[in-house]
Amino acid sequence: MSGFFYMLLGASLVFGLNLLRLRYASFIAQNPQDYVGDSVEFDLRQHLNGPIDCEGVIYGPFGRVTSRFVGAFNCEWTGNHGVMREKFTYDDGSIQNREWSLTLDENGMIKALAPDVIGEGTGVQSGSSVQLKYRIRMPESAGSHVLDTVDWLYLAPNGNIINRSQFRKFGIQVAELVATMRPVNATSKGAL
Repeated sequence: MSGFFYMLLGASLVFGLNLLRLRYASFIAQNPQDYVGDSVEFDLRQHLNGPIDCEGVIYGPFGRVTSRFVGAFNCEWTGNHGVMREKFTYDDGSIQNREWSLTLDENGMIKALAPDVIGEGTGVQSGSSVQLKYRIRMPESAGSHVLDTVDWLYLAPNGNIINRSQFRKFGIQVAELVATMRPVNATSKGAL
């Protein structure tokens, strides 16, 4: 057989193995069922409630940090409906204000609305995690692209939350966000 055949065979094998890795061993392969039965339960009404401080980084498509930020959130719940106001301050000095409207049903399913979200985001609480999927329109300064987003929030044993989000366009990852969120204590500043 020719060298070209072996090159095609090798490329096909690498492509197939990469697809298997993406499907079964990567961030997007996570499933809310993976966290059922955890020893602690993430309850949005409890863990995303009141003033919350946040800090994080955004990675670009090549895995390098492209932006750093701090955030001050305030979350208020009335029954199963919550409003989360977010104020982000980025390392370039820019400020972004966002507001989420969250609705939680009795089965842990989440509906999420925000002005920059296309349609309605959907998610689920499951064990010590929350998954939220939505389409977001980036600000004009970032090209106004619409990106498919998957957020995972993980509850740490001390009540802090670790947030990891990936943003994709045409199925290709273009950015990733990693952040910590923690309740503001009585002596801390930074809440809205």
